[in-house]
Amino acid sequence: MRKFAIAAVFTASTLALAACSGAEESAPAADETAATDTVEAEAETASVLDASTATAEQLAGIDGVSDELAAAIVAGQPYADVTAFNAKLLETMSAEEAAAVLETVFVPVNLNEATEEQIRLIPGMTDKMVHEFEEYRPYEDMGEFNREIGKYVDEAEVARFRNYVTL
Repeated sequence: MRKFAIAAVFTASTLALAACSGAEESAPAADETAATDTVEAEAETASVLDASTATAEQLAGIDGVSDELAAAIVAGQPYADVTAFNAKLLETMSAEEAAAVLETVFVPVNLNEATEEQIRLIPGMTDKMVHEFEEYRPYEDMGEFNREIGKYVDEAEVARFRNYVTL
């Protein structure tokens, strides 16, 4: 009983000192940090607009898209695919400028039907990733895409790719 009382006093003292110490809160747990990072990554990549459905007002708010370009994009809607949209961009801008716009305005690529040219237009695409996208066809669902492409890139990159693809 005496050991219990000593342990209780020690525990109470420790808690009181911790409460009064004014120390900063401890860092979040690793899984809390990972969850926050995932949410932030999704928020960053969730801003990709579909060029076939975006309004002129939405497009005009994008860096590199003038009011005139926004009107031209809307006039060309709907786009058959991302290559048709890219061709529209190339009418008035350089390939580098068009690539910058494609990061935030895109026509989703159908994973099971896309040509190599369409896949290559996905921002950040490499030769290796083009091969991997094509290798796992046909995709049954996005879960399979996540699993297979996740073998080669991290979760944030898979989430970023999902903004540019569809089934």
